[in-house]
Amino acid sequence: EDDDMYRIPLSNEIVLKGHSKVVSALAVDHSGSRVLSGSYDYTVRMYDFQGMNSRLASFRQLEPFEGHQVRSLSWSPTADRFLCVTGSAQAKIYDRDGLTLGEFVKGDMYIRDLKNTKGHISGLTCGEWHPRTKETILTSSEDGSLRIWDVNDFKSQKQVIKPKLARPGRVPVTTCAWDCEGKSIAGGVGDGSIQIWNLKPGWGSRPDIHIEKGHEDDITGLKFSSDGRILLSRSTDDSLKQLILTGTSVERDSTTGGLLCFFDRTKLELVSKVGISPTCSVVHCAWHPRLNQVFATVGDKSQGGTHLLYDPSLSERGALVCVARAPRKKSVDDFEAKPVIHNPHALPLFRDQPSRKRQREKALKDPMKSHKPELPVTGPGFGGRVGSTKGSLLTQYLLKQGGMIKETWMEEDPREAILKYADVAAKDPKFIAPAYAETQPEPVFAKSDSEDEE
Repeated sequence: EDDDMYRIPLSNEIVLKGHSKVVSALAVDHSGSRVLSGSYDYTVRMYDFQGMNSRLASFRQLEPFEGHQVRSLSWSPTADRFLCVTGSAQAKIYDRDGLTLGEFVKGDMYIRDLKNTKGHISGLTCGEWHPRTKETILTSSEDGSLRIWDVNDFKSQKQVIKPKLARPGRVPVTTCAWDCEGKSIAGGVGDGSIQIWNLKPGWGSRPDIHIEKGHEDDITGLKFSSDGRILLSRSTDDSLKQLILTGTSVERDSTTGGLLCFFDRTKLELVSKVGISPTCSVVHCAWHPRLNQVFATVGDKSQGGTHLLYDPSLSERGALVCVARAPRKKSVDDFEAKPVIHNPHALPLFRDQPSRKRQREKALKDPMKSHKPELPVTGPGFGGRVGSTKGSLLTQYLLKQGGMIKETWMEEDPREAILKYADVAAKDPKFIAPAYAETQPEPVFAKSDSEDEE
């Protein structure tokens, strides 16, 4: 009943996925058609409700500064550009389609007085576009300053604001915000104080409103109400100061997960709460006035997403546009098979190259291309080759076939082997001897001289 009275859209939910780590920044444009989400995985994803179907995929992914987490995103009043703040010292400006328009200059870290540096000298913490003027932005940094910039001049800032501190030093400014008219600036300082400056002629760094002990710990978020009378603040000290819609963190030993809590502005009573994630903390949240839809970013070390709560009866456009649009089913006509034409009798110039497998098989059969070595063989052989091929030369083959060459030559004494066949050769000559048997003269041997033998 309370939800109906306050028109809180909680009946339906979708999740814009894509990030691999905590989603730390969120920005919805004023018309409610485009959503930006930034993450600790160093990327920014862009979603378009008009172009998405129920798969809810982002149409563009950016990496503004390599190795630096995305900390804040903000649309310009006309939603034609957006500001991206990362852990680096330089903020970037992109157009509506995600193309880089420029980045602001970094200051000289060796200059002690921050008023004399041309830009921030250490990591940024937050940034917001002026709600009315499309040329002006505001940034805060760990170097302990807030700066106002002109987006047409990336070389130096228009104004440097140094918060009031109890003792000299550099205390980081953890967050910043414009009021709805763009006439005041609020900054959350690392010492727990909240300081507000009114923009007027000749104004300086002295704050008009200084709440010394606004919180006990780092201030993580500031937001002005639409009428400019109330400033909302959120901190890591587990306290809420004038808060209407907030996200909660997951505690180590707690059984509850990340919640979205809705408070009545006048009574500061808890009106409604809804569980967003059982294991992850809610990092950033926004309630879009035109769409009447609630955005909440969550994530851990392995995944990140933007949860979108809406009610079909209370909400308008936004998620309702793309959820109703189911993804198109693929038709048979979507798949086109390219025809393969075989022409075996074509000229070599126009003939298709044979397949690689066939070319390889053909090359293996070609002895010139493959350089196939001769196969090894076993046993003793001849002619420099060891094997049972009966000799590599024709003469050796014939002699072996005729029985003239035996395999025992390695073990026998050559003189004994020859004399063994002396009687056989005399009785049964085979080759040369028969031809000269009749005409061959008797061999005459010289008689041995006893003196020579001695």
